[in-house]
Order: sequence, then C-alpha cells, then structure tokens
Amino acid sequence: MIESKIGADLKEAMKARDQVRVDTLRMLRSALNYRRIEAGRDLSDEEQMEVVHKQVKQRNDAITEYERAGRAESAAKESREREILQAFLPRQLSREEVEAVVRESLAGLPRPLDRGMAMRIVMPKVKGIADGKTVSEIVAAEIAK
Repeated sequence: MIESKIGADLKEAMKARDQVRVDTLRMLRSALNYRRIEAGRDLSDEEQMEVVHKQVKQRNDAITEYERAGRAESAAKESREREILQAFLPRQLSREEVEAVVRESLAGLPRPLDRGMAMRIVMPKVKGIADGKTVSEIVAAEIAK
C-alpha cells in the first residue's frame, strides 16, 4: 500500500524536479527495504506505518536539535521532509482530541493511578494517530489531578 504510493509520488517528484521530495521518498523506500530485509518477509501495513512514524520522529528530533544549535536552514529542510513523510500517515489527533480520549479512558479508575498503567490503557486507543510524547504529557497531567 505505502510502497505503491511512494513509487507514484517519487515519479511525480522527479518530473517536478523537487529534489527534497525525491530524496525524502528514496530515503523512506530505503528504510522500508531495510526493515523488510530485517524481518525476512514482506511488511504488513502496520509495520510500514511504524517505519514512517519512526522517520517522522527522527525528523522531529533533528528539528529540535537544529533549532537549539541555531541552524534554521537545516531545521527548515527537516521540517519539509517531515511534511512529506506525514502525508503517508493517517490524520493525527489534535491535543484536545487526545485529552478527551485520555479522560474517557481513565474515567472511573481508582486514584492514584500509576503512570505506566495509565499509558498501557490509553496507548492502544491512540496508537498511530497520536504522538506518544504528547500522550505521555496529557496522561501525567490527568493522573496528577
């Protein structure tokens, strides 16, 4: 599924001479191939999504580091790559939507809650559609109430 879309997008990017897009799509294709070789079989759609998520997370980390180092141009390039990669992911939940899921998931549970237990309850509901760091922050705030 993702791989056929990458192929079509790569062809389109090459015609448009969009080098950042071409490089990003080739990198994603390579990451998927490495994961396939590592697994020794074709990847499921979920496994392909995990690879894309990992690549987006790497871009987020790089953006943070570049901004901290004052390298705005490099941060902008990483940001562009992140946008390209996010097109392969399902729509991400907003912070408000994640807060609602967390409140709903933890409602009625005895307090005080252990953060690890709360995360084990919430994460399966938002896996792939919400950033784990954001979920962790919201869970911590919710169990502190």
